[in-house]
Amino acid sequence: MAAPFLLRVLGVLIGCLTALLGLVYFAVAGTAAGPFLLWPRTRPRAHALLASGARRLTALERGRRSVFFHDTFPVHRASDQQILRYLAVRTYSGLLCGVVVAMVDFGAILAGIFAVSVVRTSMSWVDLLSQFVLGGTLLFLAVQGLRALTDQDARLARDCFGPSERELLQRRIDELATSRAAVVRAVDVERRRVERDLHDGVQQRLVALAMLLGRARRGRTPERADALLAQAHKEAQEVLTELREVAWRVYPTALDSLGLHEALGGVSERCALPVRMEYDVPGPLPSAVETAAYFVVSEAVTNAAKHSSAEEVSVRVRQRGAVLTVRVRDTGRGGADAGGSGLTGLRSRVAALDGALDVDSPLGGPTTITAELPCA
Repeated sequence: MAAPFLLRVLGVLIGCLTALLGLVYFAVAGTAAGPFLLWPRTRPRAHALLASGARRLTALERGRRSVFFHDTFPVHRASDQQILRYLAVRTYSGLLCGVVVAMVDFGAILAGIFAVSVVRTSMSWVDLLSQFVLGGTLLFLAVQGLRALTDQDARLARDCFGPSERELLQRRIDELATSRAAVVRAVDVERRRVERDLHDGVQQRLVALAMLLGRARRGRTPERADALLAQAHKEAQEVLTELREVAWRVYPTALDSLGLHEALGGVSERCALPVRMEYDVPGPLPSAVETAAYFVVSEAVTNAAKHSSAEEVSVRVRQRGAVLTVRVRDTGRGGADAGGSGLTGLRSRVAALDGALDVDSPLGGPTTITAELPCA
């Protein structure tokens, strides 16, 4: 939640005072440490001592941002160089802000004197209007200067202390909103593909099967009927195979019963290309991670078999720490469209788990698809 306006104004005024402390520190400590900074043998120690005092003043600035601006920063230790740079720039901008505030106060006093003189003496409307225009212009410039300096103060704090927890939360909300919309789009794409597979594949084969059975019933000779029934039986087996393929593309039940390793083995068996599998996962994985990894491998292998003219595909699934890395590489001609519907759906599925998908497919090949999935 943003701090109230008056609290932020007080924070700006106190920032002008802390800038004076920074100026005094650099004047005293910098002068004392100057000769030692010039000598190479004592320079590291003098630099560390100078940064140590600057770190205390920087902690004061961090507390000011937290109290008066409600900025709660995550645990982050900046380097000595960052601390000294921050305090130097903060001192300069704070002193400049103090000068602008003093000018605004002086302008307010002049405005009061001018208002009293208007009441006591007569003044032409031309002089009155010119004074108002001049005063309003100076006030506008001063307010804009204060706004720019306060924005710079916030940017300096972010650069030194890292983004505040409020900013990190807002980024997370934006990422979740984006990934949710991407998942919805990916689900719609999957539904359309399943409907297309059922309509153009299974449904057409069932129609052909019904026609064969109808012709068998009307067969005039037993030999003709037997031949049509044999053909219908073969067609029924092909329908079952294709229906099983569609069901596996929707969700492989082997993931629940056998695990990711065996489910990926099924992908290798159904692929028309030779697939070299390397599986190095020491323990069980979360269900969502297993599902995402399976679909990354399945989609990448299917695309390689259909479009890449590859001779073989290599799949490597490896877990290191809390990250599962899935890499699929084919020896095809490359040029894969990273913005295609299939890869876009995979990227959305991986992003929903805070993972990342990279597609490297130069013309001439090879094509490498790498997915990194957090397991925590």
